[in-house]
Amino acid sequence: MTVPHKSAALPLALAYAVLIVYASLYPFADWRDQGLAPWSYLSASWPKYWTGFDFGINVVGYMPLGFLAALAVLRTRPGAGGGQAIVRATLAGGAIAFAMETLQSYLPARIPSNVDLGLNTLGALSGAVLAAALERFGAVAHWSRTRSHWFVDDARYGLVLLALWPVALLFPAAVTFGLGQVFERLETAIAEWLADTPFLDWMPLREFELQPLVPGVELLCVMLGALVPCLLGFLVTRSVPRRAILMPAILAAGVAASALSAALSWGPQHAWAWLTLPVQVGIAAAVFVGALLLAAPRRLCAALLLVALVLHLSLLNQAPESAYFAQTLATWEQGRFIRFHGLAQWLGWLWPFATLGYVLVVLSRRARQS
Repeated sequence: MTVPHKSAALPLALAYAVLIVYASLYPFADWRDQGLAPWSYLSASWPKYWTGFDFGINVVGYMPLGFLAALAVLRTRPGAGGGQAIVRATLAGGAIAFAMETLQSYLPARIPSNVDLGLNTLGALSGAVLAAALERFGAVAHWSRTRSHWFVDDARYGLVLLALWPVALLFPAAVTFGLGQVFERLETAIAEWLADTPFLDWMPLREFELQPLVPGVELLCVMLGALVPCLLGFLVTRSVPRRAILMPAILAAGVAASALSAALSWGPQHAWAWLTLPVQVGIAAAVFVGALLLAAPRRLCAALLLVALVLHLSLLNQAPESAYFAQTLATWEQGRFIRFHGLAQWLGWLWPFATLGYVLVVLSRRARQS
């Protein structure tokens, strides 16, 4: 019996499907029934106003979904051919697009469109055809061999977390690479939920105001924030030379995502304003410590990653949110990225805790095996 591959394509496809749902239904408010069948848009005439950008984004937006879905079929069902993968991925993409357009009938801020549905399905089909073509010419098999040479067998969830790290950095943070800063917002949310109830008195009161981090602590937070994904990469990479290649690639992706975030938030002229002296020294320190740990055993990398995550979250949540938070929201809401900034923010909040859970699972699994 053929054993299915443990591919990262399926969890990545599911993660991308969540992105599509978020982008299609944002802002998830003011739902109402128009008195029409939610699928009545299928018989609508050609839209009066349209742009090439809208057409292109509807096709391109679904191509990764079709690509990842077809790839997941090809890698997890070894007996499936390219045609079957294309059909399955296209049907999955079309079904999601149909569900999203139909649900948009209940949102006043969104207009369902049969043209969007067709373009979304075309995008899923195009991505699936690309995946099948790459499989046909051996590119997928080559990647599978490369992946098995570079990464350990149970690396797929670690690789998914690494792929999501730069995306999580797209929403501006108070501290560079400072993901997981949830204490202040969580405290405020709980107080709002418990307002006008006797349980509000049960909340512990802080006797001090959160203070901005001093440069030395900010430097340490930046170093830990940059070191965490590097240690995660070390945890799933097989050899020292490959770790030496992967570490600068991870840090370059983080720097690029931070620059893109600043450019989208405050304008291209401020793309590098976040790269202050403490940030520069923190990144350099992360490179130095990462270089020292290139040859560390996987179990030691997992233990150090656990310590770095806990220390980073502890330090980071002693600082207040960015003073420019409200300004950032207003700036993002004026652009096309309004549908995605909330998802990036949720990723920024949850990524460290998901990584923490992954590391605990890895450590517990290795403890059982030893």
